[in-house]
Amino acid sequence: MAKSTCDFLALTDVKRGDFINLIEHAVRLKDQTRAGVCPQPLEGKAVALIFHKPSLRTRVSFEVGVQQLGGNALFITDKEIQLGVRESVADVARVLSRYVDMIVIRTFHQKDIEELAEWSSVPVINALTDLLHPCQVFSDLLTIKEKLGRIEDIKVSYFGDGNNMARSWINAASLLDIDLWIATMPESHPGEEFIAKVMDGGAGKVTVTDDPQAAAKDADVIYTDVWASMGEKDQAGERASLLEKMQVNGKLVSGAKPSCIVMHCLPAERGREITNEVIEGPNSVLFDQAENRLHGQKSIMLWCLNQV
Repeated sequence: MAKSTCDFLALTDVKRGDFINLIEHAVRLKDQTRAGVCPQPLEGKAVALIFHKPSLRTRVSFEVGVQQLGGNALFITDKEIQLGVRESVADVARVLSRYVDMIVIRTFHQKDIEELAEWSSVPVINALTDLLHPCQVFSDLLTIKEKLGRIEDIKVSYFGDGNNMARSWINAASLLDIDLWIATMPESHPGEEFIAKVMDGGAGKVTVTDDPQAAAKDADVIYTDVWASMGEKDQAGERASLLEKMQVNGKLVSGAKPSCIVMHCLPAERGREITNEVIEGPNSVLFDQAENRLHGQKSIMLWCLNQV
């Protein structure tokens, strides 16, 4: 069955103009929701939420978002679906496409999501893989729009591991006029080949450095994430030794613009990649950022159904 809808596997699945419009749509949708008049375009529709990794924000924001849009959310764990083990990815995609109107999946391998989308006749949304976390950065840009009034002509400085968050910010810099600085160590680089491929003809620019002060200088956005991601917690001590100079603390933030905002995709390991002082400080927008996962993802779901 031919697919007449869109998949959201990476930020770059959305064209630049459409992306900017989609952020504006998310702003309006948030206002409508807060006014108690959230539209119900998912009425009568079912959304499968496949989670192979634990989640607080991603699961709850998608489940509540589907409900607020009038739909039905079905939470499915790895016990029901072991992609490529209990049955093939292609078979899972074709079966679910007969039952539901959309598939949201949080799993390990990007190639599994890409194969799922290839065989699915309904839209597939990447709710996180080891490679990318596009829903998080889309919602972060919604927060930046709210706080700074713009999502372009900004300096975003990311500190820590060159993980799925860093790579998703690189995707954002390819779409938008963002001066992205990634402060990390050579051993945790997000990948020269990845950057070269994504940034070929990109709208913004990417600088990778091991100098956190240079990255922080005049930044509009200070961003960090845990140093050891899910599935890598056995490496937490090693990563802490490697990345300790990338900690987001008061001294680092003082090098950014006074109006800068501090962001973390959460959960945070307070006192490790970011200090408690900064989390609770005047520049922190961490919990506004977490709230916007709900509203940003509602816009993403509607875009996938060609309703934006």
